[in-house]
Amino acid sequence: MRRVVCPGSFDPITNGHLDIIGRSARLYDEVTVAVLINVEKSSLFTVDERIDMLQTVTKEYPNVKVEKFHGLLVDFCRHNDIPAIVKGIRVVSDFDYELQMAQLNYRLSGVETLFMPTNPEYSFLSSSRVKEIARYGGDVSGLVPDLVHTLLVERLRS
Repeated sequence: MRRVVCPGSFDPITNGHLDIIGRSARLYDEVTVAVLINVEKSSLFTVDERIDMLQTVTKEYPNVKVEKFHGLLVDFCRHNDIPAIVKGIRVVSDFDYELQMAQLNYRLSGVETLFMPTNPEYSFLSSSRVKEIARYGGDVSGLVPDLVHTLLVERLRS
């Protein structure tokens, strides 16, 4: 079975994330979307809320499962017998950072990292930009799944 992990904080999940997850789901037998638990970072949505959102918006992919993790991603991979990580790359600066992480992860564990260029339609998109636009009342409806849009607007109103 060909298995891969798509890691991230997904706070919130964007259409760019979904594009990478969906493309990975077409290439691999099993895709684990691993939601990072980062207690040092202030998130808009809890880990469990992000997991619920991801499970809902990835329902169309029967080979995708969503789990949470903390600590080293390579330890998560080793524990779950996942030999490869898929990372979406938007711009050159993403590649600079992710290449160093990929080399370090390989050195630590032998886990491979595969880079998937983001669909140009989403190359400008990031969760932090989506949150910033939404905080100031901008329309992010085409940037995130409908469910996420509804929850994002509700969260920022309260």
